[in-house]
Amino acid sequence: LNDKDPVMTQPVSAVEAPRPGPPPNVLVADDDEASRRFLHDALQALGARVIGCSDGPEALRAASIESFDLLLLDCRMPGSGAREVLAALRADRAAASRGGVAVATTAELALPLRAELLAEGFGDILIKPCRIDDLRRVMSLTPAYMRRLPVLDDTAALLASGDSTTMAALRQLLQQELLVLCNELEQLSEDAVGLRERLHRLRSSCGFCGTTALSAQVVSLQQLLTSRPAMVDQAMTHFRSVLIETLEALDRPQPVA
Repeated sequence: LNDKDPVMTQPVSAVEAPRPGPPPNVLVADDDEASRRFLHDALQALGARVIGCSDGPEALRAASIESFDLLLLDCRMPGSGAREVLAALRADRAAASRGGVAVATTAELALPLRAELLAEGFGDILIKPCRIDDLRRVMSLTPAYMRRLPVLDDTAALLASGDSTTMAALRQLLQQELLVLCNELEQLSEDAVGLRERLHRLRSSCGFCGTTALSAQVVSLQQLLTSRPAMVDQAMTHFRSVLIETLEALDRPQPVA
């Protein structure tokens, strides 16, 4: 792992404590040992439980008998690649990971192949070599990861805003924005353009206020609007619940530096 990357040198839990709940269960399938080791250690630093496999048949066996929240499948592996493994999993009603989020990993990606992979059921495509932020992005596709994110991160909010007075003022503005958004969600769910614009504005506000869980939901919805619009309706339900949870947290007394 890169010693110069500050995120990789300290676990996520040292920055912000996750909420209680089981860690996301992740399968990493890659025939390249260096790639497999990096993905294993980086995902583990993000709080995941990680199992590694070196080829397609091994990955399929593991995913058939154990439930994984996320499957990182290399497109080119001995025996069978990501596409074959996912197709076999989806076709097997008894497979434990049949409903898991699958992400294709590859060192190169032509635009036609990206469209084909998304159409075949992959939630995202990860280009290698990747960064910790790329892994955080694909982890955010899993409900297990989202549930563990803290609702408020006061340390991050203070760093972004500069002092507790500014932080409190920004959070008050965000609270008002979220109250309005709650009343508009039903309408926005039928207006992709309007929803995209609101998410763009909200993402900036979340960054200043340290609303970690809601920020992750915003990013996830933005990605779905671009790559898998058919999944937006389902994702909006969880987005609403995290929005309400964030409003409740903002309504509690805020810390004073």
